[in-house]
Amino acid sequence: MVNYFIRRFLLIIPTFLGCTLLVFCILQFTPGGPLERALQQAQQQSHGGEGGGTASGIGGGNTEISEEAKAELKRYYNLDKPIPMRYILWLGNLMKGDFGQSSVYGDPAFEVITSRFPISLYYGLIGFVLSYLVCIPLGILKAIKHGSPFDIGSSALVFIGYSVPGWALGALLLSTMAANWHWFPLGNFHSDNWDQLSFGEQAWDLLDHSILPLICYMIGGFATLTILMKNSLLENLGQDYVRTAFAKGLTERRVIFGHAMRNSLIPIATGIGSILSIVLTGSVLIETVFNIDGFGYLSYRSAVERDYTVVMGILVFTVVLRLLGNILSDFAYAVIDPRIRFD
Repeated sequence: MVNYFIRRFLLIIPTFLGCTLLVFCILQFTPGGPLERALQQAQQQSHGGEGGGTASGIGGGNTEISEEAKAELKRYYNLDKPIPMRYILWLGNLMKGDFGQSSVYGDPAFEVITSRFPISLYYGLIGFVLSYLVCIPLGILKAIKHGSPFDIGSSALVFIGYSVPGWALGALLLSTMAANWHWFPLGNFHSDNWDQLSFGEQAWDLLDHSILPLICYMIGGFATLTILMKNSLLENLGQDYVRTAFAKGLTERRVIFGHAMRNSLIPIATGIGSILSIVLTGSVLIETVFNIDGFGYLSYRSAVERDYTVVMGILVFTVVLRLLGNILSDFAYAVIDPRIRFD
């Protein structure tokens, strides 16, 4: 099994190179990149210059940028080199820890990305824990009461929730509970006067802003985890070892929680690897609806504004964390079920 995990770690390298190279090439052919942004800013400066000091290569009152200035900008952004060479240069800088400079925020891309980690970590971790704390007991109860009115009624509610997109539910909750009824604030991570609040007031303010987004975060995976837990437990309750345990006179509680429960958790273990990618669990649309400046919203804004250095930086974190998360899921799978051996 050790050899299997060694091979999995080694496969991270070609997978990472393939993913980043593909996206990098696509970005090179996408219009509206950093060069176009720089040219547009230079032209705007020239319009406002009225013959005064303007961008280099631009004469007073002239709205056209000289070819020398364009060539200089291309050299600055490495656009005068072939795409393979640009990728190699980007990869070399990445190995040095240099993610590049954001063309929109003006700060290093690494700082722009990591500054959103606390927000995404907050929603991701709480959403992950709440999902498992609610879905696993609910799935167990549905399996025990299979076919009962509770099982049928809860299944209807679960699948109705699953059919509603999180962003659509967020818009509905904001328009009703926030805008009309004023029960909750209209989005954002916290209030504008956050720094002026006491510790207790900050905690309440953060909770008040978190309830609606967390509901929308959880609604998508709620049905999947619940039904997966129910079906897995039902399958194990029909196995011979469970019937043998009942035949020995063991109580229902002892059989379910002492024997069937552990094997039923094996399919759930595949989601443990997502702990590493918690910072990526924020939905782009949900964060946009609630105006939460997290990882998902940054991804959206970077793509719209053609901030390619931030887009590639986000891709690096995404690929690495998801690959490591998959390996962690395999490891958890093997720990929970001793019968599993990766050869």
